[in-house]
Amino acid sequence: MNAGHEQNLKFFNLPFSSKRSSIFLFVITFLLFLLLLLFRVKSFDLFSLPSISSPPEAELNGTRPILSQLVTFFPLKDLKFADRPTSGRTWFMSSFNDSFDGGDSQYLYFPSMTSNGRLLCISARDVSNGTRNSYALAWPEALPEGAALLPGLTFVSDTFYDYDNLWHGLGALLPFASWHQRKQCVVPARWVLFHRGELRTTMGKWVRTLAEATIGEVRIEDFGDSDGRGGGVACFEKAVVFRHNEGAMRKQRRREVYAGMRCRARAHCGVVGDRREEDSTVTIRLTLLLRLGSRAFKNESAVIGIFERECARVEGCRVQVAWGNNMTFCDQVKLMRETDVLVSPHGAQLANLFLMEEKSSIMEFYPKGWSELAGAGQYVYRWMADAAGMQHKGSWQDPEGDQVECGDAVDQHKCFGLFKDGKIGVDEKYFTQWSATVLKEAKEMKLIGNGQLHIPSTSCLCM
Repeated sequence: MNAGHEQNLKFFNLPFSSKRSSIFLFVITFLLFLLLLLFRVKSFDLFSLPSISSPPEAELNGTRPILSQLVTFFPLKDLKFADRPTSGRTWFMSSFNDSFDGGDSQYLYFPSMTSNGRLLCISARDVSNGTRNSYALAWPEALPEGAALLPGLTFVSDTFYDYDNLWHGLGALLPFASWHQRKQCVVPARWVLFHRGELRTTMGKWVRTLAEATIGEVRIEDFGDSDGRGGGVACFEKAVVFRHNEGAMRKQRRREVYAGMRCRARAHCGVVGDRREEDSTVTIRLTLLLRLGSRAFKNESAVIGIFERECARVEGCRVQVAWGNNMTFCDQVKLMRETDVLVSPHGAQLANLFLMEEKSSIMEFYPKGWSELAGAGQYVYRWMADAAGMQHKGSWQDPEGDQVECGDAVDQHKCFGLFKDGKIGVDEKYFTQWSATVLKEAKEMKLIGNGQLHIPSTSCLCM
């Protein structure tokens, strides 16, 4: 290559290199300008006065009234489910599916993922028509107009039965006692009670005392005007709802819950320690828990005499006689602690059976007509005994009873009403043989257990 040609190449390279440098300088200058501009903008934001409302808050303030107006209330009692009021979703808060924790009762909890973080709100003052009471879900930031937010945890119960009868009330309490035991002994700020969607503001004395002994202080919400809310809508910071009583709770879990309730009830009543230390000569305690009025024995003295006579044949056996209608809650707790064999007519007083130690025995009696007409309800204490770890030793129904004529033999419910509260007779031969067998088995169980039918109570959960 000649010298002239090399000079031409150098001539053309110089301008190309200068052009690249110019472009580079332009890019750097432009970037510096952008950085300076951004700095000035940020400086203005930092040193300028803050706005009254940031864009997100202003947007929320604008949508809050809209969200509040969109809250939809539904009847607490849905008559579309009247043919199956206690199954599936039930007719109480029928729009919700239940949640399950292994082996425990079905429940609803708010707020939760299934409620998308929304709270449960209730408007309920009607005590005779559950369709007039209503419920809804609402965002915490957009509650219905005029609604009150009630802090803490609320227990919400709906039962097909009631909160006065010992058996029915115990069934309603059981899932809440289980929740209390499983959730670090949490105590609700209030209870909200419904019967088929109708508001209830009281519990029977025995039921309420049991609730207070096993869970804690009971405050029942009445949605009245005492707190200045005008009886309007109440929304709950947290709420757990049970609407199936014990529902799907498995037997082992029921046994655990009954044991915890037994322990707490005894502690509440000051009934503690190993009872064998009180009278070491008594090994079997038989209790006749009798009734006055409906389903009472026609001849109580004859029945008492039979069991006293058979008890006397067993070394270390002692008989106690009591009437449930004139006993306090703690009287009944103490009596059950001192009972190995419970003899009683079918009735609410038998709900006390879970207060005995496990493996204790129950003998149950019915008036005429129960086995034919009472349906599954006649077996509730047999089922309860099994769940609580007791031994139900069978039942006896009076084969004679009062002569009652049922005009409509087709209407089983109507006919049962005529027999339900009848008096119970006496079969001396059968009662003698039956009591002898049960006492013999109780004695043998004590011997197998080295004289210990009862396990001394240990420290209670949540104490």
